[in-house]
Amino acid sequence: MTAYGPLSARFYDADKPHAPAAELHFYAAALPRDAGGILEPMCGSGRLLVPLAEAGFGIDGADASAAMLARCETRLARSNPPREARLFRQDIAELNVPFRYAAAFIAAGSFQLLTDPLQAREALVQVRAHLVDPGVLLIDLFVPPEGEQRIAAPLIEVRSVTLDDGTRIALRSETTMYPDARLARTESRYVHRRGPALLGEETESLALTWYSPEDIAALVRAAGFTTVVVGPAARPDIPGDGFSVRANL
Repeated sequence: MTAYGPLSARFYDADKPHAPAAELHFYAAALPRDAGGILEPMCGSGRLLVPLAEAGFGIDGADASAAMLARCETRLARSNPPREARLFRQDIAELNVPFRYAAAFIAAGSFQLLTDPLQAREALVQVRAHLVDPGVLLIDLFVPPEGEQRIAAPLIEVRSVTLDDGTRIALRSETTMYPDARLARTESRYVHRRGPALLGEETESLALTWYSPEDIAALVRAAGFTTVVVGPAARPDIPGDGFSVRANL
């Protein structure tokens, strides 16, 4: 996967500057506040990490993208007052940080970027190794709408955002669905301009899978978690069938 470079990260932040109130409420209510620290092992640019830190949670983050972590640092610095969080550039499947946490969460379908079942299980094993009592794990997932899965031609999307400096980033993405394999592959191109002047370009390739509630629950149990419960999605606004998984050590 070649994804989440500097232009992608800037587009993401401009396109999703704030976490929806309902999503924040979901995590604030579900995460233990006084049992110990929280880890977000696919934290991206801090869309959830920063407001949860502002709400008083002791929270650290990890992500494989240097560009996303840089954006997260910027968000933390711009908090009022500025917040601190330990950030680690690590792939979740190789997670190894020198701290232990009372809970961890993976938001907005990010876990579905792990399309290899063995890598997905290893990621859960690594997260579990970083948890101590009560050892809560929350994962938010979704299944694409059936009609979207069965479209034979690639899905093409064209969008743009305006940055704070007045420049624009245009995105053109092309997604091919493989429903029998529960797989979607997306090729994207970002173009950054100031008026007609080209400032930069970036390409991105990523794949995404999806699970039935029964399959993801079995995968979480196979990684050593117990008391696995499937419940409502943290983000009811995402198209398709969303749901969450809550587990404990």
